[in-house]
Amino acid sequence: MEDEVVLLDFNLSMFGIRVRIALAEKGIKYEYKEEDLVNTKSALLLQMNPVHKKIPVLIHNGRPISESLIIVEYIDEVWKDKAPLLPTDPYQRAKARFWADFVDNKVHEVAKKIWTGKVGEHETEKKELIENLKLLEEVLGEKPYFGGDTFGFLDIAFIPFYKWFFAYEKTGNLKLDYPKINAWANRCLQRESVSKSVSDEADIYEFVLSYRKKIGVD
Repeated sequence: MEDEVVLLDFNLSMFGIRVRIALAEKGIKYEYKEEDLVNTKSALLLQMNPVHKKIPVLIHNGRPISESLIIVEYIDEVWKDKAPLLPTDPYQRAKARFWADFVDNKVHEVAKKIWTGKVGEHETEKKELIENLKLLEEVLGEKPYFGGDTFGFLDIAFIPFYKWFFAYEKTGNLKLDYPKINAWANRCLQRESVSKSVSDEADIYEFVLSYRKKIGVD
């Protein structure tokens, strides 16, 4: 019997994109259900993620899994017939998890304060974001991907945010120029799983401007 897989998501969500890339890498067929996060969340979303009431939610044979990195690990553990997304070595696997958490807390959370803040504010966060991305570039080093020669977990965790750099720059009046990250991102974007999943920069920026207007910072 074929697995029933449903993804509750929002098309511009960096976190949902992680899950879409992982599903594509594993060749998993699924039903996509777009959520309206601006107006009314669906009854299904509230039922499947009653704690956080957020996307993405992966529903596998009627059972929900929430939080994007947890979902990606779940996908990797359940569908083992394709190449693993996480390193097989326990130490390398722990490092991948550490830096994926770094992306969430030291890139996303810091950048969010910038693109949701008033112009001219959050100078501390702007400096922090620049330094945090510099640190990630050092972690990448000369490797093709963060895990080495193979596209994997940390690449999936970080690549959706690359398309948000333009919005970070425009709203924060800053420049994000990291040659090694740029080259890495271009390699990632050559993969069909990535190119068909990531958001368009113009769509992201339009969403950011609309959101800023809604919360009254512009």
